Amino acid sequence: MGQPNKEYTKRVVIAANRLPIRVEKNEGQLEVAPAAGGVATGLSAFHRYKKSLWVGWPGTEPADTKEKTEIEELLSRDYNCLPVFLNAHELDKYYYGFSNRALWPLFHYFPHYSSYNALDWETYQQVNQKFCRKLLEVLHQDDLVWIHDYQLLLLPEMLRQEMPSATIGFFLHIPFPSMEIFRCLPWRAEILQGMLGADLIGFHTYDYTRHFFSSVLRILGKEQIYGKINLGNRMVKIDTFPMGIDSERYSGAVETPPVKKERALLRQELPVEKIILSVDRLDISKGILERLMAFERFLDKHPEWHERITYVLLCVPSRTEIREYRQLKSEIEELVGKINGRFEIPGWLPVLYMFRSLSFEKLVALYSEADLALVTPIRDGMNLVAKEYLACQSRAGKGVLVLSETAGSAAELGESIIVNPNNIDSITGAIVEGLSIPEEEKKAAIDNMFERIRKYNVYRWAEDFMANLEQAQELRDTSRKFFLKGESRAKLQAEYQQASNRLLLLDYDGTLVSLQKRPGQVRPDREVLQILSLLNADPKNKVVLISGRDRNYLSGWLSETGVDMVAEHGTWIYKSAQGKWSLLERGLSDDWKASVYPMLETFTDRTPGSLIEEKSYALAWHYRQAVPELGELRAKELVDMLRSILTGTDLQVLLGNKVVEIKPAVISKGKASHCWLEKVDSRDFILAVGDDWTDEDMFEVLPQNAWKIKVGFSSYTGARWFLESPGDVTGLLKSLAAR
Repeated sequence: MGQPNKEYTKRVVIAANRLPIRVEKNEGQLEVAPAAGGVATGLSAFHRYKKSLWVGWPGTEPADTKEKTEIEELLSRDYNCLPVFLNAHELDKYYYGFSNRALWPLFHYFPHYSSYNALDWETYQQVNQKFCRKLLEVLHQDDLVWIHDYQLLLLPEMLRQEMPSATIGFFLHIPFPSMEIFRCLPWRAEILQGMLGADLIGFHTYDYTRHFFSSVLRILGKEQIYGKINLGNRMVKIDTFPMGIDSERYSGAVETPPVKKERALLRQELPVEKIILSVDRLDISKGILERLMAFERFLDKHPEWHERITYVLLCVPSRTEIREYRQLKSEIEELVGKINGRFEIPGWLPVLYMFRSLSFEKLVALYSEADLALVTPIRDGMNLVAKEYLACQSRAGKGVLVLSETAGSAAELGESIIVNPNNIDSITGAIVEGLSIPEEEKKAAIDNMFERIRKYNVYRWAEDFMANLEQAQELRDTSRKFFLKGESRAKLQAEYQQASNRLLLLDYDGTLVSLQKRPGQVRPDREVLQILSLLNADPKNKVVLISGRDRNYLSGWLSETGVDMVAEHGTWIYKSAQGKWSLLERGLSDDWKASVYPMLETFTDRTPGSLIEEKSYALAWHYRQAVPELGELRAKELVDMLRSILTGTDLQVLLGNKVVEIKPAVISKGKASHCWLEKVDSRDFILAVGDDWTDEDMFEVLPQNAWKIKVGFSSYTGARWFLESPGDVTGLLKSLAAR
């Protein structure tokens, strides 16, 4: 059956809106049937093999406590499932409401169908919290939690809050839209933060991954680095995993007696030369009306195919409680009636419309007998129907797949006929082309595509995701060892307490205060000033603020604390005992500014939200308020241009955190640090804290036994320890000041 090679040592706990089976009551008796829907169908094969625990809605609400217990025991004993029961109000507001009236149409690029109701949103949060509580009842620390799809976007962060050490993966089975579409959602930030509670987030295609990165950057201000988003205390990995199917289950079923019987019955019912097939859930995103219009146009233009071809339109009921879906069903049936009314003659039905679900055997029979499959959604996360059709065609190789360019599977199935689903003539032309392709070309295309989906089947997809989830967990666990907590923090405090000659080198922006969009907005609050004053008042301490800030800013903000200061990354030195600023390097010149400043002005004019900060011997171009993608593009252009014209000079161009800075190359925080390291042997405690690349020069010149701390986790640093945020830095300093 193409099962995965890897045996997991950890239990996998799946959380999805629906269980892979649904519970129904028939004449007072409980009955269990397979659940409809792509997620349940696709994951059920992995669930059966892995014997994972699946948490989700069973499709019914128990009448009383006795029935509830009966359902729980049945699902646990026979199906390894744990039900989350939803009442009618929750289903209406959480599922039919927010999930399918707000998220589904928006994520499928139908924002005009989306409605944003505060009560729906409130219920969506409550149901996600209900899933969280249910998971907490059964989770063990070493479980791998795999959360699925748009109904549970808040669950990863909710679970993270309750179990910080949990290993959580999240997979979105529908498209993630472009930032311009996604930002229409009133609760966009909350949705992103909910997803980022996971250790690993997976999408079907790279386009969806790219859109997610863009939204996180533009809405939350967090950048991706090599496919990971740094949250300060941990990294979240984002990657692409195109979902597969249990291909051998479909291909192996074609020649089984039950399917062969169904195929024979189908041919009796449809005695035509060619069968066109489409299989969809009833949905606004599937392009069903456009497909019917294309088939009507085909019949208009090609009367030679009359009586020789039938279009089988299988439409599986879905969300019929939603008004737009009922309206769509009515429009489909009206158009089918129109086409059949125009072209039908005795003994020939142009369109065979079926609004129901079919058994697996009947579905495989349809797939294997169809000469052409129309899979043309307006937008689809993956669309497994395309892969199911190919698997059933793998033996005969007579079929042709017509596939929408906006289906996720189009990225993998390039040998199919790719169409624009909004272009009726394009679909009509694809039908004509598909019916005329030579048999050997059909078989070659089928063979190539089937080999691809056979190798990357649903088991391989799940195995790939799980392997990446375990790697993400290992990265998180490794990084956590170096966060300054517990024993390491106690050791630092003990060494501080025992020392008699201490040096504290502290960066300012991003270390003592949070980064702000404008340089002048980072004034220290009263607590920071008080902590610095207390530390500096201890005769055993020498406290140095070592910053890239202009000296006038630092003097205005920090002079009352009495600390020593370094401004402009080491250009200016202020020692409180002397009471004045002095240049670290004599002979510095600012004559170069006259030629560089106009260039920065040009980039500022071209980049709304950017600004120039002039320092005594440096210039800085800030773009924190600019559109992120534009700012990054302009910054790289500016750096390239500056480096080309400043080659051979004594100036250095640095690309920092939303800033491009030009300064003398002889200046650095490392060189400035030496002013307090001349008597390094007499220092029995050195603490240095910083958050960006300029602080690496400071870390580099410090002795090995110094406490070097970086704010926010990074794999590339000379620091030995990490703190999560400026708040953690002030918390640490406050604890030292109290000793």
